[in-house]
Amino acid sequence: MAKASDKEISFEKAINELEQIVEKLETGEATLEESLELFEKGIKLSSVCQKKLDNAKQRISVITKADDEISEEPFSPDAEDL
Repeated sequence: MAKASDKEISFEKAINELEQIVEKLETGEATLEESLELFEKGIKLSSVCQKKLDNAKQRISVITKADDEISEEPFSPDAEDL
């Protein structure tokens, strides 16, 4: 279950924190215990980011104009763009 703070954190802040964690882990200067804690926090932040991206994807719609009427269609990326 996601913590309340996970829902409140912005995508940008979560990504920035995740990048900082990766940089710390890449240096190899953290102790094993510190590395495990950083890794665990990174996994949680990654999950938060993925959920936010999934929610954003669901909200994206393509507005099309047909016969002078505006309609909304769910976003569907081309297979080539994946």
